[in-house]
Amino acid sequence: MGCHPEVDRIVEQSFDHNYKVDPSARVSIKNTDGSIRVYGADTSEVKIQAIKKAYGRERLDKIVINVAAQANSVSIDTIYPPRPKFGLSDRSGTVDYVIVVPQTCTISRLELANGEVLVEGMRGGKVNANLVNGRLFDRNSFGTHELFVANGGLDIVYDWWERTDLSVDAKIVNGNVRAFIPGDAAFHLLATTVDGSISNDFSEKEERHPGPTQKVDAAVGGPSQAVVRIHATNGSIRVAEVNP
Repeated sequence: MGCHPEVDRIVEQSFDHNYKVDPSARVSIKNTDGSIRVYGADTSEVKIQAIKKAYGRERLDKIVINVAAQANSVSIDTIYPPRPKFGLSDRSGTVDYVIVVPQTCTISRLELANGEVLVEGMRGGKVNANLVNGRLFDRNSFGTHELFVANGGLDIVYDWWERTDLSVDAKIVNGNVRAFIPGDAAFHLLATTVDGSISNDFSEKEERHPGPTQKVDAAVGGPSQAVVRIHATNGSIRVAEVNP
């Protein structure tokens, strides 16, 4: 078939910077295409690693990662070149982020248009994550989490349970939500779906009945301040009991 011209070859460029911050700093992350993976850790830095990919060096150089960092806040914005007005191909490129933050910080804004989001290991702060198309994972994080997916899937995963304040508010428009929670957990479950069904391993046998369930309001494991709210518009909800 012959060789592709240089413009058709995928080229990459890495970005690696660390910024000193307070444990309660506010972090904002915005990206269009690619992925955002955020890990909470016992650290006093925000560590940003990113890989830019595009067809051709010229287009790659037009993807810009802007970081504004102070002790109490870090803002990460991803600027892409304009998309082609004509033609079927989109050569604007992607950026994949791996970001390590203090586990007690606040993720005031995490926005991705297309791709995958992971938030893991956060402790006590607030997380606000929004994804348009793709899959969002919230794993082993405790605090106040507001999660939204327009189209795709949303997974909430706990490998263990901590008796602490927890508020998860997860919403999806088109797609399914799965929550994996240890059997020894204590929380208030509020789950609703408009066009779909709910499967809940924590429901008592006498509460189960044939036919689809579209609303669950139940206390699990005794008194607790933890609340898990899940809402699906066009999709189903699966709440699975797993061993710690």
